[in-house]
Amino acid sequence: MPRIVTPTPVITNGSAQARRHSQAMQRSMQRWQRFVLLMLGGLMLLGASLALVQAAHAQSSVRPPASAQPSDPGPAATGAATDNLSNSLGTSSDSDFWRKLREGQSGYTRDQGTAAGQAIRAPAGRLNTEADIRRAKQEGGALSRVTSPNISGDGWRAIRSGPLPTYGAMAMGGIVVLLALFYLLRGRIRVEHGMSGFTVTRFMTVERMAHWLLAVSFIILAITGLAITYGKDYLSPVLGKEFFATLLVTGKWMHNYVAFAFMVGLAMIFVFWIKDNLPSRTDINWILKGGGLFSKGVHPPAKRFNFGQKIIFWLVLLGGVSISMSGIALMFPYQTNMFSSTFELINSVTGLGLATDLSLVQEQQLAALWHAIMAIFLVAVIVAHIYIGSIGMEGAFDAMGSGEVDVNWAKEHHSLWYEEVREDQSAKTDDGRPAPVPAE
Repeated sequence: MPRIVTPTPVITNGSAQARRHSQAMQRSMQRWQRFVLLMLGGLMLLGASLALVQAAHAQSSVRPPASAQPSDPGPAATGAATDNLSNSLGTSSDSDFWRKLREGQSGYTRDQGTAAGQAIRAPAGRLNTEADIRRAKQEGGALSRVTSPNISGDGWRAIRSGPLPTYGAMAMGGIVVLLALFYLLRGRIRVEHGMSGFTVTRFMTVERMAHWLLAVSFIILAITGLAITYGKDYLSPVLGKEFFATLLVTGKWMHNYVAFAFMVGLAMIFVFWIKDNLPSRTDINWILKGGGLFSKGVHPPAKRFNFGQKIIFWLVLLGGVSISMSGIALMFPYQTNMFSSTFELINSVTGLGLATDLSLVQEQQLAALWHAIMAIFLVAVIVAHIYIGSIGMEGAFDAMGSGEVDVNWAKEHHSLWYEEVREDQSAKTDDGRPAPVPAE
């Protein structure tokens, strides 16, 4: 894709006709940018509107409506199972009922859905021998030869309510502290030769549209997701339970709808940038010199994307695909066996012996845990990306703001890419000088 070096804000070697053409093209570019922003805003507004409608009509698929009457106990149950889970009170219950259920005792249900009979159970403990495994198969328990945490019932709830939010907060807070320390020690990375006043087109409008679609949707997903994870402890006491509940339900529906915009943006950046993010030999030199991030005056040669940007690209791409898959499993519950299939693949490669006969409820539990883990991981990655693309490096934001970067910035941070652009443009002019017209 050819890119033309453009002098800004003044064209010094062009005719009046060239200047008029330049101004017309700049106005056209500005109209495109406004159109893209309006389109993104409209999509987000539509998602928010749909979320409000859904939230207003949302009703739990598990709890019966307030007007419901206690139902019959169902078909007569005989034997020990009936005695073990007695004292059922219809739509209410007592402590003995739930205590026995947590202890793993069997009972009966009238539920005919896909998760019928998949009650939450207490942790079953480790399986150490073949006899333990055979017995667990007969009882319908989860199998595992490794010392991984049991995700059934109370064990899953303990992880979800304890270590996950705690370590997640530590990870997100830790990256902020590290970036603050880096800024104090290194300061803002400046363009050492100063701004030249000449720019080169780095990203076309459609590329920036893909980036901002992905970025804005991710920010909305992160805010709503963090509210779901931490809101009960930190927002509910401040906002009040009623208002917080309304806000959370609205955020949940917004989270679902905006997720599809995130997936579209993810697919777009894959198509646009995959060829520029493949490993190359120039990455080795960039790594050895630390990308010039820790030393002034050090600028290792780089193509369109340096090694650090390639790492961010692949982390966002692979992490985005993974979190999208687990999100789909949560939006359409009890329809996938993603983790059973994944564990089978891991077992075939490593021989770990991970559980592969997971129940539908266990699939959902793992999907919820993995979705939260990947979300926290991506938040940490994106915070670092936002830092280096804004206050961390002078001139970096222009790449995704206007699409034009200063020539000196390009020479210092992406010298190999800039030479390719210059050579490509020089081949199109008679005297070898850059043509004084915009690229868009």
